[in-house]
Amino acid sequence: MAVVSAAHGAFGPLVGKLTALLADECGRLKGVRREVQSLRSELASMHAALKEYTKLEDPNEQVKFWISLVRELAYDTEDVFDKFIHHLGDTRDHGGFKDFFRKTARRLKTLGARRGIAGEIDDLKGRIKQVKELKDCYKLNDAPASSTGPASLDPRLHAFFADEAHLVGVDGPRDDLANWMLEENNSSKHCKVLSIVGFGGLGKTTLANMVYRKIQGKFQSRAFVSVSQKPDIKKTIKDLISQVSCEDGSTKDSSDWDERKCIAKLRELLQNKRIFGSGNQCPDMLKEVSDAILNKCGGLPLAIVTISSLLANRLATKEEWEKVKRAIGSALERKQSLEGMSRILSLSYNDLPLNLKTCLLYFSIFPEDYLIDRKRLVRHWIAEGFISEERGLSKQEVAENYFYELINKSMVQPVDIEYDGKVPACRVHDMMLEIIISKSVEDNFVTVVGGGQKSLTNRQGFIRRLSVQHIDQELASALEKEDLSHVRSLTVTSSVFMKHFPSLTKFEALRVLDFEGCKGLEQYDMSNVDRLFQLKYLSLKDTGISKLPSSIVMLHDLEILDLRTPSMQELPTGIILLTKLQYLLTKAYCKVPNGIGNMRSLREAPRFDITKSSLDAVEELGNLSRLNKLGLCLDDGDGYKRHEKVLLSLLCKLSSCKLQSLCIKNRSYGSLDFMDSWSPLPSSLQKLCIYGKMHSATVPKWISPGLTSLSHVTIGLDELREEDLHTLGELPSLLDLHMYLATGPKKKLTVTGFPCLRRFGLLSLDGAYITFQKGTMPKLEKLEQSFDVSVAKAYGFYLGIEHLPCLKVIQVTLCNEGATLSESKAAAAWIRNEAGGHPNHPIILGVQAFLHDEDNVETGNVEEKTPRHHGITSCRLSQHHKLSKEVISSAPLLCYSVSSASSWQVLSCEDLC
Repeated sequence: MAVVSAAHGAFGPLVGKLTALLADECGRLKGVRREVQSLRSELASMHAALKEYTKLEDPNEQVKFWISLVRELAYDTEDVFDKFIHHLGDTRDHGGFKDFFRKTARRLKTLGARRGIAGEIDDLKGRIKQVKELKDCYKLNDAPASSTGPASLDPRLHAFFADEAHLVGVDGPRDDLANWMLEENNSSKHCKVLSIVGFGGLGKTTLANMVYRKIQGKFQSRAFVSVSQKPDIKKTIKDLISQVSCEDGSTKDSSDWDERKCIAKLRELLQNKRIFGSGNQCPDMLKEVSDAILNKCGGLPLAIVTISSLLANRLATKEEWEKVKRAIGSALERKQSLEGMSRILSLSYNDLPLNLKTCLLYFSIFPEDYLIDRKRLVRHWIAEGFISEERGLSKQEVAENYFYELINKSMVQPVDIEYDGKVPACRVHDMMLEIIISKSVEDNFVTVVGGGQKSLTNRQGFIRRLSVQHIDQELASALEKEDLSHVRSLTVTSSVFMKHFPSLTKFEALRVLDFEGCKGLEQYDMSNVDRLFQLKYLSLKDTGISKLPSSIVMLHDLEILDLRTPSMQELPTGIILLTKLQYLLTKAYCKVPNGIGNMRSLREAPRFDITKSSLDAVEELGNLSRLNKLGLCLDDGDGYKRHEKVLLSLLCKLSSCKLQSLCIKNRSYGSLDFMDSWSPLPSSLQKLCIYGKMHSATVPKWISPGLTSLSHVTIGLDELREEDLHTLGELPSLLDLHMYLATGPKKKLTVTGFPCLRRFGLLSLDGAYITFQKGTMPKLEKLEQSFDVSVAKAYGFYLGIEHLPCLKVIQVTLCNEGATLSESKAAAAWIRNEAGGHPNHPIILGVQAFLHDEDNVETGNVEEKTPRHHGITSCRLSQHHKLSKEVISSAPLLCYSVSSASSWQVLSCEDLC
């Protein structure tokens, strides 16, 4: 079992920090450079030794103990040097008497602290010497690169001899794979390879063996072998030979064959040989707990078999099975019967590179079944110092790659996959989480409060990362007594008794402070947040806190500040002093602060209200050359034209930046005609959202096929023409397109192109009528369209849904002005028939009817046109319309919504009655 991942995570930022310190002005101070060089050299040597120990499959206790000493030494060294740099202050010589006086006063003021740090550095040097001596004493330099003990049995061995009658839920996958192997169109002379992938314990070997047993009679020569992570090639080939030989005695004396002879013999044997109970006997009293246990196993065949064996030796009572359900997690480390499962799941962990092991251990800060947001997670990794730039990729890009690598290796489970292939969030399977937690405890990586642990003392060394998953007054009091001065990360994932929570002054080494979702935070004193001088990540998302202490602007190393909480309407005064800030996230549209041009590190800016901001501040946004994401809004009104001019100038400046996402919104959905003059768009742009009406009826000229990165477009137009659809259809990377029309076209439009589009929405208050030709939108999965019945009746009801081979979801809004009841009913029926004839049988979210203002409640027309009479599933109404409870209760509705001249708003039934 590899045990050095956390230690590697501690060394990563430390070695880089010492290297940077040598290159800094601080490194030129008398005595400092020599000390830093010496420490860096010693620590780099230890880091190299740690990497070697990753090769040990079963390190002895001396190795584990030495590693724990080195890990804690790395943490403490980084803490000391962070304090050293902080107290040393700015050493650059700006010249002049005032500057000399300022630096002299600062040195006198921090003299005591600097002497204390000097003492700590001496202590570190002594500890390094002791660790070196201990390494020599233990003779760890002679430690082998792999385990020297007796070879252990392959934990997958049981899969070769598993009794199929005892296996659950594998018949379907077995038959599918067997059919693929045997289907006639695959009987060519080409090799056939089927890959079964996933982390240890999923049942890959078992499934492969079952397929082999099922189809082996179809082949003249056949073999089933297992290849370990460190294979003996000659043994593997001999195993193959023994299984495919014709028992002619030709391999009897093969003990002294080398690899070359083995391969030659295997080729000879294969020459010209290629052609092509369980019952439901669970007692009723145990069904509920049995289902809960199966759910906890998450479909892992190995988990199911192992837990079943455990239950077989227990009394068949609900109380006993409930104990097993509760103890599955903790028993993973203690019970011999679960040792095999733990070991197999560990195989996947041990096979990870060091950087991914460190990132995987970080999942232990989140509770069981917790929905983990991808962006939040990777920003944690970055703030912790786990991520370095690689091959021209930014830290954000590298961290995202790590996340998807863990997804691809099935170490964590994606919750959803968006239209662009991105995974917004993930979860960790309970069993895998237990493995992660056990290794995290072993490495003193994370200390959990309220996650089932009975105390805070079950660890080695200081608390380095603290996860508060639940806390009451008793636990808060116990936490108050702990030494929290070494905590680097504090994550609170649930509401806590903040009145009794330890003061921020006790967390002087914090890099990450995450209160996301913590209610009652307004009771907590955050006035001392400026004491956290090393803080890089601060999240107050969804906390209810409405105002930040002014001292927050003293956090000069802060890189990520998440203020996405509804009660936070304004940015803190002096926010522009945070010049290292890269992500400043808000939910509300904020005023652009004067001087924002100094925040040149910003990659993601807040959502800004242009019309509430000064013209100078808006213009300064153009200095933020590193921006990736920006959201802007403005209102019609006084001074609107002046802001338009400045905004256009800003957009032209941003054209030379690496902007990836831009959203511009007119709050009243009024004109944005000034944007017709914008050119060119940033070539890096991936997402463009424009909420408002463009002056030109056509798609703006700056949207062209040359925008090869553009994947998401949301735009409002006065009207739509066929040539606009052709222009958009030529965008090579477009995945998502939504258009909002002020006036729907009064003729049929034919859609062509859109080679990559996955989602398409065309919404208009008075509808549109478009049809899809063969070859159009070959990858479209979701269609959302407003359908003009009166225009469609002139051409004949037809959408061309059969030409969309990947279609999964349809949502159509019927706009029936000028159409009779029978025509509206016929249109709804036709759409359903088209969808019903599609081979994918796409889901119909609802064919909706849009009822216009002239359809008056008092004349009874609204009730006549309700879904009950149309046979459709939902209804859009004008603002003054109300429906009776009888109509609502009798209609097969999915939703009701109300339209105004500018937007649609979803309402509940209570709002309508």
